[in-house]
Amino acid sequence: MRRLLRYTVVLSALVALGGCGFHLRSAPSLPENVKSVLINSARAHAPLARALHDRLTVYGLNGVYQQDTASSTDGVSLYLLPEKLERRLLSVYASGQVAEYELIYTVRYRVQFPDEEAIMATFNVMRDYQDDPDQVLAKSRELELVLDEMRAEAADIIIRRLSSQASAAKLID
Repeated sequence: MRRLLRYTVVLSALVALGGCGFHLRSAPSLPENVKSVLINSARAHAPLARALHDRLTVYGLNGVYQQDTASSTDGVSLYLLPEKLERRLLSVYASGQVAEYELIYTVRYRVQFPDEEAIMATFNVMRDYQDDPDQVLAKSRELELVLDEMRAEAADIIIRRLSSQASAAKLID
């Protein structure tokens, strides 16, 4: 009886999970006719461009970093506009010193698939950052690590959006 109840509960959970449309995120992919992603940046050696190139390599996609804005006919052209980092005050200590910030990293980019119109996109990546005035060196290093993490997340978001836009373009054609 217990075994039957256990199987029924597990089977019900699997049916509910499958019925809601949940599926594991697959690795991002681009159409076969796209040979590479040409990464252009408004700023030379932009940290986001490096993070994007690294993440493309992790996913097995070919990312080519190029400083000028020349477009490519056999690849996706991605132009990173200047990113913006804002700090918003979240809390203060009783002494009036800042205790916690919210970091808002705004990313803007333009993407162009071969033989299609350019698409502009903007999104934000947010993190909370606790500040301690007594540990300035440690906190500055922690801030660098948080910013690197935010850039890696932004690169992942861009790659997922490229993949979904490429899939949508295939469905329309």
